[in-house]
Amino acid sequence: MSFLSATLDRVQPSPTIAVTNKARELKAAGRDVIGLGAGEPDFDTPDNIKAAAKRAIDSGETKYTAVDGIPELKQAICAKFKRDNNLDYEPGLVTVGTGGKQVLYNALMATLNPGDEVIIPAPYWVSYPDMVRLAGGEPVIVEATIETGFKITPAQLDAAITPRTKWLIFNSPSNPTGAGYTWDELRALTGVLMRHDHVHVMTDDMYEHLVYDEFRFCTPAEVEPGLFERTLTVNGVSKAYAMTGWRIGYAAGRKDLIAAMGKIQSQSTSNPCSISQWAAVEALNGPQDFIAENNKVFKRRRDMVVEMLDAARGVSCPVPEGAFYVYPSIRECIGRTSAGGVHINDDETFATALLEEKGVAVVFGAAFGTSPCFRVSYATSDEALREACTRIRDFCDGLK
Repeated sequence: MSFLSATLDRVQPSPTIAVTNKARELKAAGRDVIGLGAGEPDFDTPDNIKAAAKRAIDSGETKYTAVDGIPELKQAICAKFKRDNNLDYEPGLVTVGTGGKQVLYNALMATLNPGDEVIIPAPYWVSYPDMVRLAGGEPVIVEATIETGFKITPAQLDAAITPRTKWLIFNSPSNPTGAGYTWDELRALTGVLMRHDHVHVMTDDMYEHLVYDEFRFCTPAEVEPGLFERTLTVNGVSKAYAMTGWRIGYAAGRKDLIAAMGKIQSQSTSNPCSISQWAAVEALNGPQDFIAENNKVFKRRRDMVVEMLDAARGVSCPVPEGAFYVYPSIRECIGRTSAGGVHINDDETFATALLEEKGVAVVFGAAFGTSPCFRVSYATSDEALREACTRIRDFCDGLK
């Protein structure tokens, strides 16, 4: 009998973390490697947020806090939801966790029973299906295609719903594609959900503020107020505020769900870091103008990466509405052979050969549920991106 839990057989290690670790190992060994796998802004946390953390330390805010967040942060979160999303929550309907991942996991653990189904549009963030499995549920994958802008249709959503469906996990703008649903597109999806009152919605709005051109972000409970009680609206400070290492995520939803999530957290990690919570208060309440300035940089990088990759032989790179990823198709590269003699059978062999032959680390599309593609994070310097895209183009141009 195995010493380890059989539950582990249902999940896989995170491919994005694996790619990042592999790139670090090669760099440490002296290889010239450009890592485009991590979903992490290269900007530093703004000074006013760091100063708030220092004040918290100096004033002795270094003890345990309430399990699911300090009152000041919950008030700031309520103000943010009202200001940005026209959603009215009171502090008792808010929970704070150690990053958005813990918040999502708490919700799934608190609600799923064996046989419950969770609809997950693909391409998806790599952790969604495995978190569902760990919580005892069954992921139901609904695949969007490049032809629909990597967005599912109302008909696809309707066809995926069964009597066992408990949640739809909704992520816009998307990791890995950067695709964002317009108000009208989301209205069409919420219209389907209004016909199935047993289905709840778990949003992942982590890239809310990272949008470009004329795209306007919207979230399900904002678009369809009738879904307010059935929606867990999840967000955090990691991406827009360049606070990935601070580990603060949050959510708001119905009272019994929030209480259940707090119970899960009380028996796992207890409260998030007290210093990080006070930093997040300043992030949400303080100046927001730096976000638009950072977005100008992200947009410039996006446009450069899309143009360079789209010019590569066998690559088709859509223009994303938000986040800091592109998700190009390499359908025309499959079946060819690299200059190093590797036969490109799928996007995983493509990514492996690209790393070995050109020193560029990307994440293969199968990790996100849609192939043959790969994900590039453009949350790094212009110089690194230009060099990496040049190497990718050389690699693709050299396929025979």
